[in-house]
Amino acid sequence: MEIITKEQYQEFEDFVSSHRAGSFMQSIKWTKVKSNWGHECVVSRDQEGKIQGAMLVLIRKLPIFGRTLLYAPRGPVCDLHRYDIIADLLEGAKVLAKKYKSYLFRMDPYILADDEAFIAQIQKLGFSFKPHMPDFTTFQIRNNYMLDIEGKTEEELLAQFHSKWRYNIRLAGRKGVVCDYYNKNNQIDEQKLDEFYELMKTTGDRDGFIIRPKEYFRRMLLSLGEEHCRLYMCYKDGKALSGAVATQYAGKTSYVYGASANEARNLMPNHLMQWTMIQWALENKDFVYDFQGIPNYDDETSPNYGVYRFKKGFNGQVVEFAGEFDYVFSKSFLKFVDFAENMMLWMKKMYKKFGTSGREAAKKQTESSSNSQQ
Repeated sequence: MEIITKEQYQEFEDFVSSHRAGSFMQSIKWTKVKSNWGHECVVSRDQEGKIQGAMLVLIRKLPIFGRTLLYAPRGPVCDLHRYDIIADLLEGAKVLAKKYKSYLFRMDPYILADDEAFIAQIQKLGFSFKPHMPDFTTFQIRNNYMLDIEGKTEEELLAQFHSKWRYNIRLAGRKGVVCDYYNKNNQIDEQKLDEFYELMKTTGDRDGFIIRPKEYFRRMLLSLGEEHCRLYMCYKDGKALSGAVATQYAGKTSYVYGASANEARNLMPNHLMQWTMIQWALENKDFVYDFQGIPNYDDETSPNYGVYRFKKGFNGQVVEFAGEFDYVFSKSFLKFVDFAENMMLWMKKMYKKFGTSGREAAKKQTESSSNSQQ
């Protein structure tokens, strides 16, 4: 195990970016996006001194208490069934825990939910695991929709799409919709970013979710750069119809953020935009195009079901990841954090559901709960 210095970051980046288990969230470049977190890099080396496993660890400091959370998003990067390598990287997390007074180390590698061998072995190393965690309760959503594109041509992929989806892609072109990306030469077209952000606000209002600040998307585009991250937009006669931020890293192209206007949806800009990003993945000879999350995909009554229905038309497959594995350093502090987070979630629900009366109920419950904790 080795905790590397900044002078060794390029070696780390070369390993992570070329490994099939790599992720843009394990890239050194990602630390500039998550600028409000600290970070360290841990590696495991073979007998020849070459990196055989790597792990970017983000460090979040909790206010007041001085304790920290360690998190390896989509890490570690290695042969995930080499438990000796994972054990070696875990020793690095333990060193960091002492240095930063951490109460928990969390990781969520690309492990499938039905990989019982991995889950059993990782628990032997001391990790705790809760299977089948509900949507929106984990850092990364567990259910993704993925399209295998390895070794395939555009013609082969188009042929496997649902016929209506092929028709919609062509319809968008016939109706004059154009799609391109707008951070070429690592320069962001600020007008396009503004238009994308307006679409994000529209989508957030329509679908009922909180969006990230515009600065976050700017940091993401600039930090990852044109090679690894693009801002795609669809237009008709100069009017923005849809937009997306997509990443390309370690053989995977991922549709990370998407937005669309309320108008002109019959022009099918989203179908054309997805196809344009899939073509980018093919140009790079990636092995997978990741449509990312499909929350509540198995519930046709869910307001999120339309997300799954749209992505399903590209004829990929549902991929369920196992989720989060936690190595606990302080059980008592973890209980306190869980209690505080549950209280905050409950209070938010009360505020949203009951307004003033909900605030009073939340206040009384907080006072009662605080007294019981003394």
